[in-house]
Amino acid sequence: KDLARKRFAKNRFKLELIDQIPDDTVGIASQGTFDDLCRGGHVASTGDIKHFKLLGISGSYWRADRSGQPLQRISGTAFFSQEDLDAYEKKCQDALLYDHRRLGKELDLFSFHEEGPGFVFYHPKGKYIVNKLIEYMRSLLQKFDYKEIATPAMLSDILWQQSGHYAHYKENMFFCTIDERSYALKPMNCPGAIMIYKNRPHSYRELPMRLSEFGAVHRYEISGALHGLFRVRAFTQDDCHIFCTMDQIEQEVIGILNMTNLVFSRFNFAKIHIALSTKPEKAMGSDEFWEQTTQTLRNALQKAGINYTINEGDGAFYAPKIDMSIEDSMGRKWQCGTIQLDFFQPENFDFHYVSSAGTKERPVMIHRTIYGSLERFFGILLEHTKGRLPFWLAPVQARVLTITSQLAPYAQQIMAACKQAGYQVEIDESGDPISGQIKRAQLDRVPWMLVLGKKEMENNTITLRTLDGKQEFGLTLNQLLEKAHDESH
Repeated sequence: KDLARKRFAKNRFKLELIDQIPDDTVGIASQGTFDDLCRGGHVASTGDIKHFKLLGISGSYWRADRSGQPLQRISGTAFFSQEDLDAYEKKCQDALLYDHRRLGKELDLFSFHEEGPGFVFYHPKGKYIVNKLIEYMRSLLQKFDYKEIATPAMLSDILWQQSGHYAHYKENMFFCTIDERSYALKPMNCPGAIMIYKNRPHSYRELPMRLSEFGAVHRYEISGALHGLFRVRAFTQDDCHIFCTMDQIEQEVIGILNMTNLVFSRFNFAKIHIALSTKPEKAMGSDEFWEQTTQTLRNALQKAGINYTINEGDGAFYAPKIDMSIEDSMGRKWQCGTIQLDFFQPENFDFHYVSSAGTKERPVMIHRTIYGSLERFFGILLEHTKGRLPFWLAPVQARVLTITSQLAPYAQQIMAACKQAGYQVEIDESGDPISGQIKRAQLDRVPWMLVLGKKEMENNTITLRTLDGKQEFGLTLNQLLEKAHDESH
C-alpha cells in the first residue's frame, strides 16, 4: 500500500480507495505507461480488443455522493466478433426506435402528465387494447373454471398489519385518514380475496376455489424509478388466488402452466422461460416442508412437459415459487407470470375448510398472475410487435382507402358491413392520393387496408392490402369477413 500511495500521490481518489481497502496490498494493472488501481481481469494488451465501441458520456458523482466531486463517465462495450457488435448496436437502435413510450405517443394510445406522475392516461385506442387483453383473459378464466371477484381499492390499516404488508411494505404504500381511522390504497390484492374466502365456512367439496380479480393496485415508486408503462404508481394485475388442499397443488399448478402457455402463444411469444425458485437463506418452515413443496412443484413441471431451470435460494421466505418469463423479438427477457405457494397467510388470517372427516384443516393458498401487470404487459407487447399489433387486438383493424371521392358511398357500405360484423373499421376521408393514404395507414400500423377503386365497385369486390405489403385482389365482402373471423380466433 505504501508503494501504491507513492505511485498515486497526485490522485486523491486513488488514495481514498487505497485507505479503504482492508488488505495490506492492493492490485495495480498496467497498460504501457498507464497504471490503474485494479484487481485485474484485464487483457494483456489493448490491441487484443478488436471489436469495441464507445457509446457515450454522462455525468456522475464520486462514490455516488451528490455533495461530492462531479465526474465524467465514459461508457462503452466490446464483443468477440464484429457480427456480435453489429447485432448489439441494431438491438439498441430498435430499443430506441420501438420504445413503447414513443409508440404510445405516435399511435395515440396513452400519455403521462405532470398532474399525475406515474399514473397512466389511457386514450380511446389504448383503453380498447387493455379491454381486449382483459376480454381474452376472461374467456380463459371461464374455460379453466375461475370465479371473478372485485375487492375495495382502500382497506383499513388493521388488515395490512395482519397481512404483514404494513411492516414490510409501508414505505411503498399510499395512506389516508377517514373518520379518524387510517386506511391504505391496496398494493396487493391478496387480503381482499382472503376476506371473501373467510366470509363463510367452506367444505372440502368446494375446493379448489379459484378466485380471480383484475385488481387495481397502487404502489409508491420514487420519481426517478418511473418508466413509462414498465414502472408506474397504479396498475392492474390479472390476479388469482386459489384455495386448495395439499393433494390438489400439483394439478392446480399444471392447470396454471397450461393456461400460461395458451396466453403467451396467443401473443406470439415463442420463447417462454420457466424457473423454479427454491428455499432462500432466511426461510420459514422445516427442511422437510421445503423438500415436500419444492418436489410438488417439480412434479407439476415435469408432468406438464416443461423444461425449466432452478433459481437456487430465490424462493419467497414462506414457500418455493415458479417464475415465468417471455423473450421478445429483440431477445430481451421479461418476467411476467408467477406461481407462489402460500402457507403463511392461511395461518396469519386463521382460515380453514372442513375436511371429509369433519375436522378443520388449513387450505393452501396459491397466488398466480400471467400478464403480471396489464400496463407492463401492454408495454412489452408494443415493443415486441414494434407497434404492429395482431389483427384481433388492433384498435383499428382495417381502414378503407378510396382512389377517388366518387367511391365514398361504396366505402361507407363496406365499413358499415364490417362494423355490423363486430370489427373496428374506419374510412380515410383525407382526400389524399392513394399512395398517401397507404403510407399513413402504414405509419398508424393498421393491419388491413381495404383498397377500393372503380373496378372494385363495379365488381362489388375489395382489394385487401396487409401491413407487410401483400395484396389480395377481387375479394367479396363475405370472403373478407371470413378472413377477418379466422384472424380473430
